[in-house]
Amino acid sequence: MAWNLLLTSDIGLLSLFTILFILVMGVYIGRYASKQIAKENSASHGAPPHQGAH
Repeated sequence: MAWNLLLTSDIGLLSLFTILFILVMGVYIGRYASKQIAKENSASHGAPPHQGAH
């Protein structure tokens, strides 16, 4: 019953799309952040730590 409602009703399809969109967005943001962290770590390897603008 729940699967039938999810896959056949308008609100069910919108809910399914929203869930899938959030999952894809989470994967994208996670991969992007991981790449940026790796890039920052490789760029600062051997360099003094960044202290920020004071």
